[in-house]
Amino acid sequence: MEDERSFKSAVKEFALQTPPWQFAFQFDPSGDFSQYVRKLNAWSRGLELAEAFVPNSYYVGVVEGAIIGRVSIRHELNEFLRRVGGHIGYGVIPSERRRGYATEMLRLALPICATLGISRALVTCDVDNIGSQRVIERCGGWFEGLTDCPDLEVQKRRYWISTEQPGATTPDQDRPIQTPALTPGNIAPDSAGAPVAPPSGAADR
Repeated sequence: MEDERSFKSAVKEFALQTPPWQFAFQFDPSGDFSQYVRKLNAWSRGLELAEAFVPNSYYVGVVEGAIIGRVSIRHELNEFLRRVGGHIGYGVIPSERRRGYATEMLRLALPICATLGISRALVTCDVDNIGSQRVIERCGGWFEGLTDCPDLEVQKRRYWISTEQPGATTPDQDRPIQTPALTPGNIAPDSAGAPVAPPSGAADR
């Protein structure tokens, strides 16, 4: 299945970067892909959640049929997410960065948050991640302050974004955007067609 190959390719590319970044939690590339998707669907409904995870919705950014990134929307915040992780985590595979995809995916995630009853979304990034900082600010992020967590090697910048009236996104002039399709988990839907959603609450965005 082409979708499965594209998904696994994204997982591999994120794993090879330094430091590695989890595209999909608890994913075994050698396992049954349809079983993994069914497990993710259960998580999205708040079922069979691992310890410290919360329900969330998972979307992949797709350009010309290839997965170029993902967005995770956490339906609620646990202690870790409230301090560090936030409502929305996103990532673009290294080979597709600096094309405006992260900005577009975050922008498209905001109205989805609104439908979940999240009027203000908490979004965070590493203090030294200038690219992510710009993405969040383009999407209307209001800077609240920095985390002060002794257990973090790198502290986070904390932003709040209104999901009902998000700020305008303005990409850099030298980074033309080909808008990615933000696709719910239909890469391998179960018979009910429910959107896949990986767990939330881990340290990766």
